[in-house]
Parts: sequence; C-alpha cells; structure tokens
Amino acid sequence: MKIIQVGASITASNDRDADLIRAKMKKEKTLLVNLMSAPGSGKTTFLSRLIKDMPDLKIGVMEADIESAVDAERIEALGAKAIQVHTSGMCHMDAGMTGTALKAIADGEHLDLIFLENVGNLICPAEYDTGAGLNIMILSVPEGDDKPLKYPLMFLKSDALIVSKIDALPYFTFDLDACRRRADDLNPGMPVFPVSAKKGDGMAAFEDWLRSKLAAWTADEGEADHA
Repeated sequence: MKIIQVGASITASNDRDADLIRAKMKKEKTLLVNLMSAPGSGKTTFLSRLIKDMPDLKIGVMEADIESAVDAERIEALGAKAIQVHTSGMCHMDAGMTGTALKAIADGEHLDLIFLENVGNLICPAEYDTGAGLNIMILSVPEGDDKPLKYPLMFLKSDALIVSKIDALPYFTFDLDACRRRADDLNPGMPVFPVSAKKGDGMAAFEDWLRSKLAAWTADEGEADHA
C-alpha cells in the first residue's frame, strides 16, 4: 500500500487549482467525491459497503489522516485501490494536496470513482474546495440531530447528506425529521439518505443516486444537455 505525505498548498488560489482538477476529472470521466464527517461517523465502513455493493465500478479511495494507515489497509483488503495520505498535521485537504494525491492513486489506471475520505472533523474540510465533483457529508446518529445548527457550513457545502448508523436509532435521542428540516433550511433540496452500512439498510437508494451522478458526470456535453 502506498503512503504519501502532503502539505498545505502554497498556491495563491485554491479555487483555481480546484477548478483545474474538476476539468481534468471531467475529461478523464472520473468522478471525484469528497467525503466529509466527524471522526467515528462510519466513513470507512460506508465506503467498504459501497465497494462490496458496486463491483462493476473501478473505485479508488484516498484516505486522508494526520497519521496511521489503518483505514487504507481496510479498503485495500476489499480489492479496491487505496492510498494513505498523511496531511502533515493539517485538519483538512485542499486542492493542491488533493492534486498530489490524485497523481499517486491514478498511476495511469482509469478509475470510475475516486473517494477522498477527508480528515475527520466538521469544520476545516468544509472551508476548502478540493476539486471534487461531489461533496458528501456523513452525520451519524450518535452525534445528534442538532449538528446542522452547530456546523452549518458543511451542510451548505454538501450535495448530499448521509445519516449513518440508523440501526442505533433505538438507543439514541435522534430526531430524523428534525435533522432533515434543519438540513433543508440550510441547503434546500439536498437529498438525505438514512443508512446502516453495517446492515445495508438504505444503501440501495444512495447507490442509485450516486450512479445517476456518475452517469451525468461522464456523459458527453450533448448527452448531458438531454439528460
């Protein structure tokens, strides 16, 4: 398994670098997905379920952490391509760091989907455009339904919200309807997918949505206009 070390970008314009990454990924027909959440929300378990459920797609995962390689080892054991990205103490990935990681994971091989499992926290990752075509947030039931009130920027920046660990609903005070309302107040129309990656509940709905986004991303411009 490959482990790379990245540092904060020194470029004057992170947004410019992010736009260049998106254009490159669009040309290569690879959808880059930025996955954000707090530590312990189940990002790696969620990705593991996706890899098992979508064997027809070539999936790569860039695991961003300050230290360790345990998550990348779990993903690699499933047969997916994975690299571990150490962020030199940074609490987020920016476009420059993501670009470096993309070069390491692609290595001449076409991938349909590349997931960037961003550093676990609900603040810094939302502040930096990584160049992803999709930004997805995971909120786990044990974290509570009030997180849209406390960390609004991440909900604003996300294209979809995964509510994970719904099998734990009987054991926690988590109002799913209230969470939906609060998320919709911030980001009207954002889809919300309650799932249990451990049991597989709700995963099919998200996977269908993701496939539709991948199809739109990889369609030629004329096809996309008629989609």
